[in-house]
Amino acid sequence: MVGQSEKKGKVIVISGPSGVGKSTICKEAVNRLGDVQLSVSVTTRPKAKNEIDGKDYWFITTEDFQKRIRQDALLEHAEVFDNMYGTPRDKVDEAIKAGKNVILEIDVQGGKQAKDIYKDAVMIFILPPSQKELKQQMDGRGRDDEEIAEERLNGASEEIAAAWQYYQHMVINDDLEQAIKEVVEIIKNNTGEEQ
Repeated sequence: MVGQSEKKGKVIVISGPSGVGKSTICKEAVNRLGDVQLSVSVTTRPKAKNEIDGKDYWFITTEDFQKRIRQDALLEHAEVFDNMYGTPRDKVDEAIKAGKNVILEIDVQGGKQAKDIYKDAVMIFILPPSQKELKQQMDGRGRDDEEIAEERLNGASEEIAAAWQYYQHMVINDDLEQAIKEVVEIIKNNTGEEQ
């Protein structure tokens, strides 16, 4: 087409501890930017009451997940708290080829795998203002029993330590609106994305 550039999209990895506000920030970034879409991951974990299959996650069986691993159909995958999570490779590649930027809301382990494949990926890590506030946010969600919540909190410290090595951009979510604005600016500055 005349006047249409052959712009290739980019992968934007957004990670952070459970309960830090990643999902809200990602959804708002998609709402505020043009050619940005949120990748929908597959998972073997049970669907929560307020979640929608195909929108929040694709909820699949462990057998189906293993089949996708064998077929190399996942960009990245990880086991987190006894559940499997992964990013469908074909959907990300299609979007990038179409000139769209794709946000992957994944953990640090998955982020490292994505960066190995997409060398120009924009790496953003969302930090809690403090460990105490992260615990309060996690408790407020009411999604996990006490043992799992403690496991997640311990994992958060390890994830934050690893993030300092692999992520170019660190955003502290102590003010949600400010954190959203920072993430939107990072995406715009690294992709040429217009608002």
